[in-house]
Amino acid sequence: MDLFSDILTKLDGDYVDVFLEEKNTTQLQMEENKVQKCSSVFDKGLGVRVIKEGKIYYAYTNDLTKNGIEELISSLKSNYSSKNINLKKVNPTTQFFIKNNPDSITISEKTGFIKRANEVSWKESTKIKQVKVLYADTIQSIKIANSLGNFTEEKRVQTLFLVQIVASENGIIQTGYEAVGGLKGTELFEEISPEDIALKAAKRALMMLKARRIQGGRMPVVISSEAGGTMIHEAVGHGLEADLVQEGLSVYSEKIGEKIASELITVVDDPTLPNMRGSYVFDDEGTPSQKTILIEKGVLVNYLYDRYTALKEGKPSTGNGRRQSYEHYPIPRMSNTFIAPGKHSPEEIIRSVDKGLFVKKMGGGQVNTVNGEFVFEVQEGYLIEKGMIGEPVRGALLIGTGQEILKSIDMVGSDLGFSIGTCGKNSQGVPVTDGMPTIRIPEIVVGGEVN
Repeated sequence: MDLFSDILTKLDGDYVDVFLEEKNTTQLQMEENKVQKCSSVFDKGLGVRVIKEGKIYYAYTNDLTKNGIEELISSLKSNYSSKNINLKKVNPTTQFFIKNNPDSITISEKTGFIKRANEVSWKESTKIKQVKVLYADTIQSIKIANSLGNFTEEKRVQTLFLVQIVASENGIIQTGYEAVGGLKGTELFEEISPEDIALKAAKRALMMLKARRIQGGRMPVVISSEAGGTMIHEAVGHGLEADLVQEGLSVYSEKIGEKIASELITVVDDPTLPNMRGSYVFDDEGTPSQKTILIEKGVLVNYLYDRYTALKEGKPSTGNGRRQSYEHYPIPRMSNTFIAPGKHSPEEIIRSVDKGLFVKKMGGGQVNTVNGEFVFEVQEGYLIEKGMIGEPVRGALLIGTGQEILKSIDMVGSDLGFSIGTCGKNSQGVPVTDGMPTIRIPEIVVGGEVN
């Protein structure tokens, strides 16, 4: 702890923290039946942040020699502090168990995962024209100390596996995508094999080749729990991050205590969920992870804070200060964000719709956090006819605003499904998980063909 104490005692501010990171990242990528990428990168560095009079001063270095650290301190142009910092280690309240650490197996064994997925993909159909398989693991060790006297340390192990397949027939091109991962080691493949991941992506691409284009218009939409929580993450979650709220860039600014959603809707952010991709023991400021209820039975009750945004409002951090690496200072970010399950069965929800759209898998999308407007692609969708799932359709877009959709949801399923991703914000990417139960939106604009 001497390094941290030395830095903290030399810097003056309303709040100071030091972030030391060691990270080893392995990536393997296969495309065109060849291993196109095989890399193992080690990085180590230190970042120091000073918050003073409402402003952030940040500097980082990978030169951890005495001279390197002195240069970093002087670059912050802070007055020397006369305070003594007696650091005390904060014990975690949450722990995660990694069964098979990725560094316990060879590169050859890891290459075998992507080769198995690649092989089964090409065998599925001659209509498959492109297969891309990615394996990545990250072993990250973090130590954080701050001017409050807190010291934390954590080791995070992340494993990611994804398959993207392009199929083509008669001039129609469709893509199937499937990704799995989490705060896990290679036990990930005990839960689902590389072959099964690849087949999910292949079957989705091939099925959509047969689908006819959907006729656009306003209609009921049922979003399956299998679709993942892309909508809640993009259309709602970002708007509840305190930096956007305080900058007036969120449609949910200054609405604490207001009813902003159906009373069936409770939205939670919870990095303590076991071994999810967005889970952590401490956030990247050393705040213990915690479950945060954002919307409770339709009422907005909280935002996601890091220490800086919390300091501005005189509130405690919610443990959502996250950063991509030591080269970045932390900002408020989601972790594992989801709509809590309700009381309706998924089958009951589908039966309630006479004619509409069933979304089994969401695609990408765009959201304007200022006004809440969004457009989302549907990667896998089906017509609902007389309460039953019918033929597949392609080309569907969901168009609306987050606040409109939140208020209109009138059925929430008892199930709960999750999807994983890497969330980008302010040129930083962090691992996240998004989830939701099956829900019914009684009416939304569905983009598609126009009569």
